[in-house]
Amino acid sequence: MAYMPGGGAPAPGVAPVGSQYCVCKVELSVSGQNLLDRDVTSKSDPFCVLFTENDGRWSEYDRTETAVNNLNPAFSKKFVLDYHFEEVQKLKFALFDQDKSSTQLEEHDFLGQFSCSLGTIVSSKKITQPLLLMNDKPAGKGLITIAAQELSDNRVITLSLVGRKLDKKDLFGKSDPFLEFYKPGGDGKWMLVHRTEVIKYTLDPVWKPFTVPLVSLCDGDMEKPIQVMCYDYDNDGGHDFIGEFQTSVSQMCEARDGIPREFECINPKKQKKKNYKNSGVIILRSCKINRDYSFLDYILGGCQLMFTVSHEFAINFNPTNPFCSGVDGIAQAYSACLPHIRFYGPTNFSPIVNHVARFAAQATQQQTATQYFILLIITDGVISDMEETRHAVVQASKLPMSIIIVGVGNADFAAMEFLDGDNRTLRSHTGEEAARDIVQFVPFREFRNAAKETLAKAVLAELPQQVVQYFKHKNLPPTNSEPA
Repeated sequence: MAYMPGGGAPAPGVAPVGSQYCVCKVELSVSGQNLLDRDVTSKSDPFCVLFTENDGRWSEYDRTETAVNNLNPAFSKKFVLDYHFEEVQKLKFALFDQDKSSTQLEEHDFLGQFSCSLGTIVSSKKITQPLLLMNDKPAGKGLITIAAQELSDNRVITLSLVGRKLDKKDLFGKSDPFLEFYKPGGDGKWMLVHRTEVIKYTLDPVWKPFTVPLVSLCDGDMEKPIQVMCYDYDNDGGHDFIGEFQTSVSQMCEARDGIPREFECINPKKQKKKNYKNSGVIILRSCKINRDYSFLDYILGGCQLMFTVSHEFAINFNPTNPFCSGVDGIAQAYSACLPHIRFYGPTNFSPIVNHVARFAAQATQQQTATQYFILLIITDGVISDMEETRHAVVQASKLPMSIIIVGVGNADFAAMEFLDGDNRTLRSHTGEEAARDIVQFVPFREFRNAAKETLAKAVLAELPQQVVQYFKHKNLPPTNSEPA
């Protein structure tokens, strides 16, 4: 993948950025569904612990708050990590039922865990997977959902809120109100962004000012709707709903210069009642947007550029005529484009496989064996969209094309070897089998000191058989034309 100015050709006078090392911060939101119930008289009180792997050893990175008496928690605490797209960053999410005030995990009941790479989450943006016990058996029907948000915008928003005349929910007291802020998710569901602290025994709460990344609250879109929910906290986890309202950052920004912005807190069920006005008022005293450079790992020196992430682009920056003349032409175009792009993650293979497959699909109407396409991928072994790539390769196995993968460096190439179906039939995540083996993987490190002819022989070893196998299966007669 590359990060390009404006998604097109390099702008005149733009300073080279290809040599800058690129790291970005990623924010992970975690929620659980149908967790195991480990408590006898109530439900589990889950919290999530994130572990990172380094040199084969797992260490705790951070943990969320505890969700009291809740088998379907949405944790307000986010995990923020540095994402190095060129590395395989292994993560493990483990959920526990809090039984004691101890910070020692062995003092709490284990609810299940899930492991994957950070690149997998960033590539998918949101994943839902079953939780497993220590013996790799399912943790009941427990699921974990992890959503990734790249903190590419260094603006932060600080909000100061109070409540006035909120509904009384406690029989022998007032209310213990807190607020939850949600934004629309990609799946059409509301996604928890922030939860305030609980203010005890009052109908006129004053919450502490809080700061969140603007991209976390609204994806940087000042007009995107924001749902605010007000609850009365209960110790048993069954929080009483007080009311809600919708707003946007642009509306909240009206609270400035000492002029607050008021929002009526509405309970839709009570709106049917005669003389119902509201369930209280939430007052936004101030809304400030600033830049926090601690959220960024690099700053482009002297210029501000809008970048576009691309998994497939013409390295000559000419999408209408992306062709190069021979190997020398490819090398020249590659060298010319390097100063104007930034290598970036995640590393997705499926877009380029599907891109070549579209060319190959057009050739399926040929009456003779005239066109066969070969995709060469040179990689460091990191692949972020394994499920999508498996599916793309299985579909491509029906077309006149082959894929040659050359692994460079000392990375773990297990994913590449898995795609090379020499020892087993490759299947997509849906269970569909590949029509034939079209992938050849060669680790370059095994040929580093060998003659170049030896590497070429290994790279092309399976290609003749793959070409013949396809055209024989299609009953297409050979021609004297060279393959595409």
